[in-house]
Amino acid sequence: MESKDMPPAELRDAFEDIGKFAFEYFSNIENFDVVPKIKPGEIKKRLPKTIPEKGEDIKKILSDFENIILPGVTHWNHPGFHAYFNSNSSGPGIIAESLSAVLNQNGMIWKTSPASAELEEIVLEWFRELLGFSKEFTGIIYDTASVSSMHALAAAREKSGIAVRTKGLSGFRLALYASEHAHSSIEKGAITLGIGLENVRKIPVNNRFEMIPEKLEEQIIKDKKEGFKPFAVVATIGTTSTTSVDPVREIAEVCKKENLWLHVDAAYAGPTAMLPEMKKFFDGVESADSIVVNPHKWLFTPIDLSVLFIKDFDLLRRAFSLVPEYLKTHEDNEVINYMDYGLQLGRRFRSLKLWFILRYFGREGLQNILREHLRLAKLFEKMIEESPRFERLAPVHFSTVCFRALKKNANEEELNTLNSHLLDSINARGKIFLSHTKLNGKFTLRFVASSLRTEERHVRKAWEIINEEYEKIFET
Repeated sequence: MESKDMPPAELRDAFEDIGKFAFEYFSNIENFDVVPKIKPGEIKKRLPKTIPEKGEDIKKILSDFENIILPGVTHWNHPGFHAYFNSNSSGPGIIAESLSAVLNQNGMIWKTSPASAELEEIVLEWFRELLGFSKEFTGIIYDTASVSSMHALAAAREKSGIAVRTKGLSGFRLALYASEHAHSSIEKGAITLGIGLENVRKIPVNNRFEMIPEKLEEQIIKDKKEGFKPFAVVATIGTTSTTSVDPVREIAEVCKKENLWLHVDAAYAGPTAMLPEMKKFFDGVESADSIVVNPHKWLFTPIDLSVLFIKDFDLLRRAFSLVPEYLKTHEDNEVINYMDYGLQLGRRFRSLKLWFILRYFGREGLQNILREHLRLAKLFEKMIEESPRFERLAPVHFSTVCFRALKKNANEEELNTLNSHLLDSINARGKIFLSHTKLNGKFTLRFVASSLRTEERHVRKAWEIINEEYEKIFET
């Protein structure tokens, strides 16, 4: 029977059209509003309710993409995207993602994609060396930091000695420790692994939003007396709200004393470990049992790609390996079958993206880009500190600045309301996009400078917009 797939010539023509679209998109990206001005449900109203009876021409589909889908896109690649942690893609990453789709590799075992399996080993050795992490660590790629951290905690649970694979958690009360500012994915991991939200201990922080090691140790001692089994601590280098840095070395000493697993969440800030001047923020990281770093957060990799570095790689296999007969091969004793080291059986060819990016930019190129982002954040911080209209609310370690607007004689509740209105007003302009958090009850605006396409002129333009909207909200 003749194949009904798109003919290769038609695929070639479509790729030419996509290439032209990509050229126009990146050449004119600043003409887009960062966040689309649409209401919930507008995209759905423009889409058919049912599948077409007969196949449609690819040019018609691409046209609908531009006319229906594109107007509803938030442009994470936009140089005015200063919200969250800016996951933005680069040319080499986009090319590699396309090639990955063409090849359609499923790297569940070595035999199903030798190139995927072996490239992952090599590229993560490159990445580990680039970041200056110890050779004790072995890397593995997952999709997001949420999944990487969950696997790290699963390895920690395995090390605890509980026969969870066969008997479950019945009768055990595990306790997990993290800062008040740890990412919510740690709690989701606790839910997934059966630890339970009530058994996640939120350790207090100091006025710099850093975990207090003495409070950690006090809580561990208390839990042990009450019959809990402490098993892991999560320290963060670059917390989500403020990008604060927990004192990893001191926390590691507590973990060593109490025989607890130490997982370090450096999903956002991790790439800066490649800069000698930023090593101070990674003090003690060599004592960790596992570390997560996300190249899709601050290394221009199309989402998604998260790397977990772990010292005892075999613990992951012991936690997850389950090999049915139909997946056994003659090469099993000579290779890494990545399906054995995680929840997923099927695995995309993600390492191809990181390989392209590391080769295209090189060590020097990546370092220069990160240094520029750090400089831009310091520039914005200087603007905040020199203005009587605003105040900085957290230390600026990386590329994120936390701040709020001030108004004379306004109380905290009024300031929270006004700053919320200010954020909405700024984002409604469409030219820049900021996000928020709350610090000590204060509504806090977050400005992030980590887009591959953000230049100083964009930071100055953002400052201009913020001040214009301030005048509308605070001086009326």
